[in-house]
Amino acid sequence: MSDPAGSPGLSRKVGLFQATAINMSQMCGIGPFVTIPLMVAAFGGPQAVIGWIAGAILALADGLIWAELGASLPGSGGTYVYLREAFQYRSGKLMPFLFVWTAMLFIPLIMSTGVQGLVQYLGYLFPKLTTGQGDIVGVGVVALVILLLWRKIENIGKVTVVMWAVMIVSVAAVILASFTHFHPSLAFTWPAHAIQLTHGQFWIGFASGLTIGIYDYLGYNTTAYMGAEIKSPGRVMPRSIIWSIVAIMAIYLLLQIGVLGVVPWHDMLDPNNVASQSVASAVLEKTFGKTTADVVTWLILITAFASVFTGLLGGSRVPYDAARDKVFFKSFGRLHPKHQFPVLGLLTMGVVTAAGFLFARHIGNTATHPPLTILITLLTTVMVIIQALAQIAAVTVLRKRQPGLARPYKMLLYPLPSVVAGIGWLVIYGYADKANPGVHPIEWSIGWVVLGVVAYLIWSRVEKVWPFGPKEIREQYLEEQRATELADSAA
Repeated sequence: MSDPAGSPGLSRKVGLFQATAINMSQMCGIGPFVTIPLMVAAFGGPQAVIGWIAGAILALADGLIWAELGASLPGSGGTYVYLREAFQYRSGKLMPFLFVWTAMLFIPLIMSTGVQGLVQYLGYLFPKLTTGQGDIVGVGVVALVILLLWRKIENIGKVTVVMWAVMIVSVAAVILASFTHFHPSLAFTWPAHAIQLTHGQFWIGFASGLTIGIYDYLGYNTTAYMGAEIKSPGRVMPRSIIWSIVAIMAIYLLLQIGVLGVVPWHDMLDPNNVASQSVASAVLEKTFGKTTADVVTWLILITAFASVFTGLLGGSRVPYDAARDKVFFKSFGRLHPKHQFPVLGLLTMGVVTAAGFLFARHIGNTATHPPLTILITLLTTVMVIIQALAQIAAVTVLRKRQPGLARPYKMLLYPLPSVVAGIGWLVIYGYADKANPGVHPIEWSIGWVVLGVVAYLIWSRVEKVWPFGPKEIREQYLEEQRATELADSAA
């Protein structure tokens, strides 16, 4: 893909190991360390492990969709590229515009939950940390991430591998501590009537658990947003996605079961118990003592920082490709003249991340509506319509519209993964209001999409594109493939 005149393109510098590390660092950040108590609360006991298994199944099914699309359409922006190529035939630029519109909200909200979790664990090390001090620390963390990302991509890849190593050490320490002091009776003694498939309350808890579970797995698609910076994307992209999901799946199950075998699940529901806020620290303190707990808590903080770092790295590329295609504000398409990264995308998502963090700090404070639960629900429901479901449809549309497109990786057992992913996302969306009474996540998500449609109509009228102008059909990757084939045959 060529860049605008005078603006050099992104460089393909990220290999398989770095790509997998980027995904895993984003997936296994602070998430499981702060959501284990939330998952227990959703299911009402140690049967919460069901939520992790269900989340893994959904992540793997959805990951196969990302793998096919990412391998065949390896551009910067991920879903933006896929929706642009698939839906241009009927709705012009509407779908890619709406994706960028929603991504500018849900990607930073994911990062803001990471910052929130970081400050939450910092409270274990500094119990006297006030709300105001926590606010300052969180905003400072976002500023530091932006500063570290203000450099070339190859240097970022090296930093990410180091952070990935720290993440592995911190998770391994908690798992080791758990299984050296493991009590099967705590982990596997489920309450009476723990699973009642005919009871509506079970399915509400299941939907809540699935929402939390998929939130913790989110990040397997980070490298898809960086498609233009991945070496040999047809090979590296699908492997980095699938390998990271399988690896994190194993880590999460060990972590969840291990923690449940050390800390009584009732402690995680007590807001006055350290296990409800810093469950990993509680495990280490109970097993290896306070000093070890403090050391590993610092590693967890670094892990949380790494997840925010890699999330903003990938997310900042989303509006870049859209701006270059004249589907978003032109200023988002400019690269830093020296370090070659999207400047405005990074700054904007950094600001929204900080705002989301502050929002989470000053909303729902009750056991029934924890701030993180509310944020997780809002960001997932916003994401479902324009990213998850639309992308599932994009696989089938592209197979019919562009059958000649090279597909280095094709989805296994097609269309079964699409069906499984579709059912999973619809369960999350359909139960969102019931699982969060008074929050109205479905209404908020629909309202945000409607507002995006209005914004698109205003923008399209100014730019004189569909529906106020002709559709611009451009099968970019198919055209580039044909050009390469002609050049090879001529040679």
